[in-house]
Amino acid sequence: MTEIDDPQLERLLEYLREHRGFDFSGYKSSTLLRRIQKRMQEVDAKDLGEYQAYLEASPEEFTHLFNTILINVTSFFRDPETWDYAAAEVMPRLLAGKGPNDAVRVWSAGAAAGQEAYSIAILLCEAMGENDFRSRVKVYATDVDEDALTQGRHAVYTPDELKPAISDERLERFFERSGEGRVFRADLRRSVIFGHHDLMRHPPISRVDLLVCRNTLMYFTTDAQRRILASFHFALNPNGVLFLGKAEAIASRSELFEALEHRWHIFTKSDHPAPPRPPLPAAPTRHQPEPGDRELLHRSGFEAAPVAQLVVDGHGVLVLANTRARVMFGLGAGQIGRPLKDLELSYRPVELRSAIDEVMANGTALRLGEAEWRPAGDESLHLSVEVTPLRPAGTVAGVSVSFTDVTRFRLLQFDFERTQRELETAYEELQSTVEELETTNEELQSTNEELETTNEELHSSNEELETMNQELQSANEELETTNRELGQRTDQLDHANAFLRSILTSLDSGVVVLDREMRVQEWNRATEDLWGLRDGEVQGEHFLNLDVGLPVEQLRQPIKAALAGDAVEDSVLDCVNRRGRTVRCRINVSPLRSNGEDVKGVILLMDLDPG
Repeated sequence: MTEIDDPQLERLLEYLREHRGFDFSGYKSSTLLRRIQKRMQEVDAKDLGEYQAYLEASPEEFTHLFNTILINVTSFFRDPETWDYAAAEVMPRLLAGKGPNDAVRVWSAGAAAGQEAYSIAILLCEAMGENDFRSRVKVYATDVDEDALTQGRHAVYTPDELKPAISDERLERFFERSGEGRVFRADLRRSVIFGHHDLMRHPPISRVDLLVCRNTLMYFTTDAQRRILASFHFALNPNGVLFLGKAEAIASRSELFEALEHRWHIFTKSDHPAPPRPPLPAAPTRHQPEPGDRELLHRSGFEAAPVAQLVVDGHGVLVLANTRARVMFGLGAGQIGRPLKDLELSYRPVELRSAIDEVMANGTALRLGEAEWRPAGDESLHLSVEVTPLRPAGTVAGVSVSFTDVTRFRLLQFDFERTQRELETAYEELQSTVEELETTNEELQSTNEELETTNEELHSSNEELETMNQELQSANEELETTNRELGQRTDQLDHANAFLRSILTSLDSGVVVLDREMRVQEWNRATEDLWGLRDGEVQGEHFLNLDVGLPVEQLRQPIKAALAGDAVEDSVLDCVNRRGRTVRCRINVSPLRSNGEDVKGVILLMDLDPG
């Protein structure tokens, strides 16, 4: 866990855990503090205590804080040389150990808006063909940011997000046009499944052939990284591949993994015995939840359960199916709320209809034993099925059907017995080798400890620099967006000014616009023709100081009246035009108003009086 010296930061994290259900305790305190301080500057909070008070008063601020802490900086084929190696070496290795009908399972952890998951899908399509990809591949893209997951499910990307990482050939093959952007092909997108997953709190996805988690672990503390790596080791198949980011060489410090390619941070599972599956973090002591919180906890617990569960009401309607059940049996949103008898699930992998009727009638739980189930394109599973009555008000109102995956238990039991026999045989051979190694190990231990300390410091510094680089890139993208918006506003303003200038130029009447200090702001072409002065000569000059054939002194009083907001009658004055001829000029003086209220100046309209 993070060692937090600041009591205010510790209280803030406790508040987020208690009231918002998100535990940041595994994240690096320095990174957390930088991201929180960015939000404090935005809301003008002086310290962490004041910012916590602001969070309590403004619940919508949590969304902004959450998005600020989880920096979603990603792109298609990020670090191209790494992906070139993956296409040339990793994909052929992954497929070489598979039969023609074997499923391929991929987990993209910290997938953000899906660019990385779709990059993997593109490489697999190119390596195995689109038909095999659709029937055999499942890419599980997970993140804790719901907004990013929603964007990934839609799979719509702008040209800036696609170029130059996606070549023209790949663009035409894998993306369809959608307005001004592109969308990943729907038939291939069905194999990419997006879901909410917290690496510190939720159990890992199992039986994975390729696990991609790039530039995500660097945000966590060393203890949290070890816990997550243990989960990754549990998730991977024996020949599975782990793909980390360029700032993360964490697996090289763990005996759970061996480097397949140090330069690109690609690893395989080592032969070292797997550790016990790491327990999830203990829930912190907290206040008794309110009834609304309990309902949310019940729902979240049901969704997060590792056992597939269904809830069927007394009328035989499927009312609930948790995440595990929906993934296992391919249930979509349209199938929830339908009668169970109309679904294939009612008789495969086991006959449920008669069992549900029996439980509804007797009110006692019924265990149906084990059944074999083979999801589309996946390996066969052995499921233990149990039907349990639900009595929310004392009477049986429905049933819960649970499918417990006991496949791994069977395999582990067999592996345990085989491994035990092999260990007994190898023990005597190892004993003599251990004695020889102990002497050498003592000599190397002191040197190794010094190198390990230096290596940890270098990796920590590298991870911190990479985190700061991600933050700078995020800020740069925000500035680019603001710059584009300012450019659009400038173009609009230029267009409006040109339009206004064309109107003033097209008027036959002379138009003069004065500000409240009677200084000339506008002087159109008709006015130039009357008095012989160009717009550049009078711009900003006091109107009553102009030396023209117009008796401006006689207009002082009408202009002051207009500035006061009073109505002013037209004036007819004897004037001398630019040719030196005496003319009579009708002058209309009107107030120039802003928003219909405030007087910002006056407008003078000048026309020759035909009388």
